[in-house]
Amino acid sequence: MKKVVVGMSGGVDSSVAAILLKEQGYEVIGLFMRNWDATINNDFLGNPTINDNICPQEQDYNDALAVAKKINIPLYRVDFIKEYWDYVFTYFLDELKKGRTPNPDIMCNKYIKFDMFLKEANKLGADYVATGHYARIKDGKLLRSIDNNKDQTYFLSQVSKEHLKNVLFPVGHLNKKEVREIALKYDLITASKKDSTGICFIGERNMTKFLENYLPNQEGNIVDIDTNKIIGKHIGLMYYTIGQRRGLNIGGYENRMFVVGKDLNKNVLYVALGEDNEYLYSDSCLVTDVNWLGDKVNQCTAKFRYRQPDNEVTLEFIGDEVLVKYPQKIKAVTPGQACVFYLGEQCLGGGIIKEVRKNNEKLWYL
Repeated sequence: MKKVVVGMSGGVDSSVAAILLKEQGYEVIGLFMRNWDATINNDFLGNPTINDNICPQEQDYNDALAVAKKINIPLYRVDFIKEYWDYVFTYFLDELKKGRTPNPDIMCNKYIKFDMFLKEANKLGADYVATGHYARIKDGKLLRSIDNNKDQTYFLSQVSKEHLKNVLFPVGHLNKKEVREIALKYDLITASKKDSTGICFIGERNMTKFLENYLPNQEGNIVDIDTNKIIGKHIGLMYYTIGQRRGLNIGGYENRMFVVGKDLNKNVLYVALGEDNEYLYSDSCLVTDVNWLGDKVNQCTAKFRYRQPDNEVTLEFIGDEVLVKYPQKIKAVTPGQACVFYLGEQCLGGGIIKEVRKNNEKLWYL
């Protein structure tokens, strides 16, 4: 009997992944990852963020344990707090300092869930590892999930091909409704549990208050890039991303101005009027740290952020970097975010947007 170690998060997807694997005849072992120190996870007003006196992370563990007992599989627990800090959280802070918009969940998959986790699973004698991600693997290729609305291949784009060799995605052929129905059938405590949202170490709490503990605020001017007039004050460039409209606090301009750029040297946040302002658009970007899961191609589609529709692109290889061209112009392509490549259903891999260009020149305001 083949042994599978399942990453149990305390959510419905990983719960059902374990059930499906057990139904398929595998010996299933659960492994819960603790990636963040729960004593830090508070609202920074002195009060832990709790539900019934249990922090959310501990509640997730208790839910995973209840599911494991219900379906009669063992559950182990492992701490990756130091590793998460070193490889994910430090990266997150460093990118923010550069004025970029990082995606820590992608780095968590790369370094923790499909690296450190694999090593722990091997200690338990795993033939395979599995998670509740909505994705599929077929003939060694990473494919989108059947449920396009939940597809998570974007977040898996930095996982190495080697690390995906013995990975199973049991819920990748199901939609969310079907997953919940299976959980209800087995009367699992996670069947109706709300999906987690937000960055894992911030969750749904106030991001500004959270970051104040790690990066000092540096207030500066908000400038209308079309008129070069100061129209407000920002609370720190790290709190804004390209294309952002809400939360700018610029009086009568509210909800009509969009963030189009940042000048770190002058500590200026640039905004422009209207959602179709030319400053929001680019026609190419340079992508670095590219991880290839499939063959290199010259034409494919790409996503520049999660849930974005596919965009037709052409690729030009410049050393280890890729110049991604989209002459149709695309809105709010953002340094620091992931650019993920697709060929039909297959995820070819992806990299990190290093710079954004228009008419063969790097945009000065980005």
